Amino acid sequence: MNRAWEALRSALLWAVTLLHFGVVVPVLIFLTIFLNPRKHDWLQRGLCRRIAFLSGARLQVERAPGFDAQRTSFFVVNHVNLFDPFLLYCAIPQYVRGWELESHFKIPVYGWLMHRFGNVPVPDVRRPADLKRLWRLTREALDGGTSLIIFPEGKRTRDGGLGEFEAGGFRLAQQLGVPIVPVSLVGSFQHFRTGHWMLRPHAIRVVLHDTIETAGLSKEDVPVLRDKVREIISAPFEKH
Repeated sequence: MNRAWEALRSALLWAVTLLHFGVVVPVLIFLTIFLNPRKHDWLQRGLCRRIAFLSGARLQVERAPGFDAQRTSFFVVNHVNLFDPFLLYCAIPQYVRGWELESHFKIPVYGWLMHRFGNVPVPDVRRPADLKRLWRLTREALDGGTSLIIFPEGKRTRDGGLGEFEAGGFRLAQQLGVPIVPVSLVGSFQHFRTGHWMLRPHAIRVVLHDTIETAGLSKEDVPVLRDKVREIISAPFEKH
C-alpha cells in the first residue's frame, strides 16, 4: 500500500512540475529572443523556486561566515540529479551560469537556449585548441560579472556518494586567479535518484562554504586545492 501511495504521489509531483515547466519556459524563451537574460533573471529564479517546491524539495540554504556573496566565483558542487541547477539557482545570491558539455549545445532549441543564457561549453574532446577556447569563454563570462557553476565529478552520482574530482576546473581557477566557493548539496539523493523515476518529498540543504582564494597559487598547488575542496564539500554528508 505504501509503495502504491509513493508511486501515485511521485506521478502527481512530476505532473505538476512538468506542467509548470511547460508553461513558463516558452515565456522565458520568447523573452530571451528580445532581451538579455539578465533583464528577466527574477523570472528565472521564480521558475526555479517553484520547480523545487512543486517537486517536493524543501530547500534550506546555509551560508558560511566566510562566504563572500559579492565576489564573482567558481561555485564547485557535487552533482546529484537533474534538479541540481534549479536548486543552485535558488540558493546562489548572484548572477550565475554553468559549465555544460559542448554536445548539449547541439540539441535543437535547448542548445540555442543554453548559448543565449550564457552557459559556457566544455569540449567533449580536450584538444589544446578546445581547452584554449574554454579558457577564453570562461574568462569572458567572469569579466562580465557572471559566476560559474562547475560539477567536478563530471557525472551525476548513482549511489549518493561523492565521486573523484577532475582537476580541470581547479587548474583553470588557479590560472585565472578566480576564487572558489565549495557547495554541498545534501538530501538531493533522497529527493530524486538518477536512473530512477520516483520523486520523494525531502529537505535539501544547500551549503555555501567559505570563499577560497586562488590568487598566487602555482600549478603544483592544484592537487592540494582540489582535495581540500572535496573534503569541504563532503563534510556535511558525514553529519547527514
